[in-house]
Amino acid sequence: MRNSFAGLLFIGDPHLCGRVPGFRVDDYPKVILAKLRWALKYAREHSLLPCLLGDLFHYPRDNANWLIVELMDLLDGDLLAISGNHDCGENKLTRDDTLSILVAAGRLRLVGDAERIWRGPMNGVSVAIGGTSWGQRLPKAVERGANDGFGSPRWVFWITHHDVNFPGYEEAAHLHCREIAGVDLVVNGHIHRRLEDVVAGGTTWCNPGNIARVSRSDASRAHEPSVLRVDVTDSQWTPTRIVVPHQPAEKVFQSEIVQAAAESSAFIDGLAALQRYKTDDGQGLMEFLDRQLARFEPAIAAHIRRLATEVLSDERAG
Repeated sequence: MRNSFAGLLFIGDPHLCGRVPGFRVDDYPKVILAKLRWALKYAREHSLLPCLLGDLFHYPRDNANWLIVELMDLLDGDLLAISGNHDCGENKLTRDDTLSILVAAGRLRLVGDAERIWRGPMNGVSVAIGGTSWGQRLPKAVERGANDGFGSPRWVFWITHHDVNFPGYEEAAHLHCREIAGVDLVVNGHIHRRLEDVVAGGTTWCNPGNIARVSRSDASRAHEPSVLRVDVTDSQWTPTRIVVPHQPAEKVFQSEIVQAAAESSAFIDGLAALQRYKTDDGQGLMEFLDRQLARFEPAIAAHIRRLATEVLSDERAG
């Protein structure tokens, strides 16, 4: 970890995996690795400390060895992080999860509260950075005093991975934006699109969105993959959204499969289409079955769904 930085670069949810998720048609693993590589290069060139907002991985375990090796080469320890829900096979990060390999190897540092807060100079100003991983409770307040030689921090930044009540996300939210005494800025991952900032007392909440478009939803199609740059001086911190180079949505997602009339041949035609537009994680098949199985007797529909689930489980295990 370098001794001094000019500011921070917050990177949202890469969702790296060795196979193509959802309805992507490009080489998703290589594309997202390239985005992460671009973001880390940008951070180095501008003397920014990169902070990962959780969900480095799309699947918590059994990730491809080549992907881990690529990350070992890419990450140099100048990276703070928290764990997201996709990083954890259980309710919190364990030694069985792939992210723990990178932590143990010193390729990134997990931050939290108390003894796991990062402290150091940033553009001549003392700064503290903490975080709350997925499933953990945010602090009610953060003590700004310190006895580690850096003195009381001028600014305190906090990274989270939660369903936060930002405007436009109220129905899915479980956590309200509130003032956290001693924290100047909370930057949240988990929610994949950019949402408007919220100021709660002395704490600003920000949700910049992620660098990977995993789903084919309208919100994902409209989202521009980006990172959040925060420049630091003694008088202020200044956020700037930086767009990460990317292809338009129509070039990375499959088009919707047009469903024929509800007749027996349509089911076969649809399966044939899936062979042309298949997805590595089976999302296309399961979505197709959700639309089509209502026309069958319940027992037959349940049998088809059970067979599909068993086949997908066998492929993932293999």
